[in-house]
Amino acid sequence: MIVEKDLPINVDKEILSGTPVFEGTRVPVAALLDNLEVGVSLDEFLENFPTVTRKQAVQVLEYFKSTLDNIKKAA
Repeated sequence: MIVEKDLPINVDKEILSGTPVFEGTRVPVAALLDNLEVGVSLDEFLENFPTVTRKQAVQVLEYFKSTLDNIKKAA
């Protein structure tokens, strides 16, 4: 299980006014979700944002999935 402190996400008010970005990039984490929402594959996203690694994207997606699992367990 991935915990928040291990996520490859950086929040710094000096980078995109504090928008959560993939660590070491200026790519907003929301860009991954927005792209997936409109049908862009993970591979296409990574081609379009080459500073984001597959490992980073998968870690974020796994974290979101585990969050959903926790909500399900709490219900």
